[in-house]
Amino acid sequence: MNQLLFQPTSMTSSAGVMLLACLIAGCGDDSVAADPLSGETLPAVAIAQADVGDDAASDVADSRDVAVASPVSASALKRFGVMPHFGDLDTMVDRRVIRVLTVYGPGRYFLEDGPRGTVQEYAEKLQKVVNKAYETGLLTVQVAVIPVARDQLFPALQAGYGDIVMAGTTITESRRAEVDFTDPVSKPLKEILITGPSASTLRSLDDLSGKTVYVRLSSSYAESVRELSDRLVAAGRAAIRIEAVDESLEDEDLIEMVDAGLLPWAVVDSYKPQMWREVFTQVTVREDLVLREGARLAWAIRSDSPKLKSFLNTFVKDNREGTLFGNIIRNRYIRDFDWAENAVGAEELGRYRALSSLFRKYGTDYGMDPTLLAAQGFQESRLDQSVRSHVGAVGVMQLLPSTAKDKNVAIPNIDELEPNIEAGAKYMAFLKERYFSGPELDEINGSLMALASYNAGPGRIRRLRREAGERGYDPNRWFDNVEVIVAEQVGRETVQYVGNIFKYYLTYRWINTADAERAAARRATGIEDTP
Repeated sequence: MNQLLFQPTSMTSSAGVMLLACLIAGCGDDSVAADPLSGETLPAVAIAQADVGDDAASDVADSRDVAVASPVSASALKRFGVMPHFGDLDTMVDRRVIRVLTVYGPGRYFLEDGPRGTVQEYAEKLQKVVNKAYETGLLTVQVAVIPVARDQLFPALQAGYGDIVMAGTTITESRRAEVDFTDPVSKPLKEILITGPSASTLRSLDDLSGKTVYVRLSSSYAESVRELSDRLVAAGRAAIRIEAVDESLEDEDLIEMVDAGLLPWAVVDSYKPQMWREVFTQVTVREDLVLREGARLAWAIRSDSPKLKSFLNTFVKDNREGTLFGNIIRNRYIRDFDWAENAVGAEELGRYRALSSLFRKYGTDYGMDPTLLAAQGFQESRLDQSVRSHVGAVGVMQLLPSTAKDKNVAIPNIDELEPNIEAGAKYMAFLKERYFSGPELDEINGSLMALASYNAGPGRIRRLRREAGERGYDPNRWFDNVEVIVAEQVGRETVQYVGNIFKYYLTYRWINTADAERAAARRATGIEDTP
């Protein structure tokens, strides 16, 4: 989900830096184009090419000079008509495209005046090296970057929708059974535990017995936690409760959430918290709590690509971490971004619990998820009724008096706490029911679209949702689909607004679960919770 924090204010950039072209984009009256990856005719999806040169605009259709600049799922690629391709490096050179699969993430791949990040830099470098080695002249081989969801990296590779996975993936034996890897691109590293302000005391990994660890199930961390849990069970201890986090959350998101107290701890590669140590100052890096040691990162390829593997191994040797190029690229993308604040500090958590009954009442009355409304209130005002914005927005839900007076809301006295929350809930319900309540939308995506409308206006979001469908994205999904078009045409604020609320929503759900479990345990022992 880190793409939420790194969206551009505009997709427009100077000539020679970014070119909107026709990979699957509408060209001419038919709004279709030949897919440069397959030659098939496809529906519209916008793409962008970084540093294509002054003459690129006239060469796009012939030279297949493209690079995907927005995330598309592996299943969506097939649905949109993109044909899978297999074969080794020579086949890719003949086809004049090598497809790199990655995920959005801070520093890795994001949009800011065009595609940027370490993967984009490596793709551009690889493109130069390949074309020099094969002396391609004017008919250059293009290295196209295709962002997909993290849990679809390996399925997309195996299904032929990409040729190389560059996404900070760890070599594991289970993965070796499915794909091949290049030589390592990193030094040996460790998977360690990091803890934050909300963590209980951990003297050793054994203290995780009976506790909950949140991980992406597609990650190598999940394998490590399962192995630790199995060892604990074999020793007669309680198993670790492994809970899945959304696959859109990257490691940097989890570090941020630990730092803010949204999670007590997380498993990450040891180098990642070091990269962000000046940003996430509340994280404790537990070098003594090691789940996996000697792990190496590498690029993944299909197992039937010996020529590609040999070529990439030479490329990796010349450009990986520790080389001049590798070090320059790594340092270039360690930046300070706008990170979520602590939603579960003592004061903030106290406000949430104090107001939860009001969110539950009016969420239920108006058919909205009470927890999502509370998360929205935290994003808007830190759940503080005294907040007033410079444009006149009022209270917890930061409503304009004119909005509260509208006939579709008609709640007076929003300067008071309870009417303010009721008005926010009613307005959200109106947005969702009027604009985002069709049978094609599930509950959460309808709510996310309504949140975006709360921030940017319903007419604009409804128009951009239609455009997302026209360009080949799923108009019924916010993350990695409609949000991409919103980021492009509205800017960073709205996608970050929705993304932060989603994080707070997950946090409050975890708090609710923990409170319920604690209450059940107290009842089981005959101890009632105090009010």
